Amino acid sequence: MAVITFTPLYGVHSTAPCCAYLLEVDEVCILLDCGWTDAYDVELLKPLQRVVDRIDLVLVSHLDLAHMGALPYAMGKLGLSAPVYGTLPVHRMGQIALYDAFQAKTKHDSDFSLFSLDDVDLVFERFKQLKYSEKLTLTSSGEGIVITPHVAGHLIGGALWRIMKETDDIIYAVDYNHRSEHVLQKTILDSFTRPTLLITDSMNLHAEQPKLKDRDSKVRSY
Repeated sequence: MAVITFTPLYGVHSTAPCCAYLLEVDEVCILLDCGWTDAYDVELLKPLQRVVDRIDLVLVSHLDLAHMGALPYAMGKLGLSAPVYGTLPVHRMGQIALYDAFQAKTKHDSDFSLFSLDDVDLVFERFKQLKYSEKLTLTSSGEGIVITPHVAGHLIGGALWRIMKETDDIIYAVDYNHRSEHVLQKTILDSFTRPTLLITDSMNLHAEQPKLKDRDSKVRSY
């Protein structure tokens, strides 16, 4: 049985939409998402700064600022050098999202210097693409750990992550959708039974979910 330690760095006990968590499985340190907000508050990232030298790899679940917005700063200013894993859409559309975020900020703040477009490019130079259900088998200190992305159903390319070692089964599932949509597949979270550790969120706990036909009817009325 593996020694598992889970540490929320930020994104808990608050209404901030961004998140970053540290998952340790024996000797391997995995950063689960590395989000930020468009306020770019450096104080929020202090917990990340304290552990950045220990991180072996990063798993990104979605392509927006809330899940990957701090990666350019972490690599450009904090010295994060770990590889980043995500799906193909997260790679391609996430890069566009970070470019847009930088341009939107510098349009109104020419002195902005927390990260540059070169830092954004550095993130995606270290980005490794995975397909849904494609297994990533770690080696060296991570020998025996298998990581697999599965459909999250929230955004295009969004993933929930399954991390397995021997008999331990860890599920990281944030911002997922269990209902079928016209464009997106629903998540398969219910296919995972009795994981050793389930990491999830309650961001949309009180959000109202209209019926699909009612939502379609409202769209057609415009």
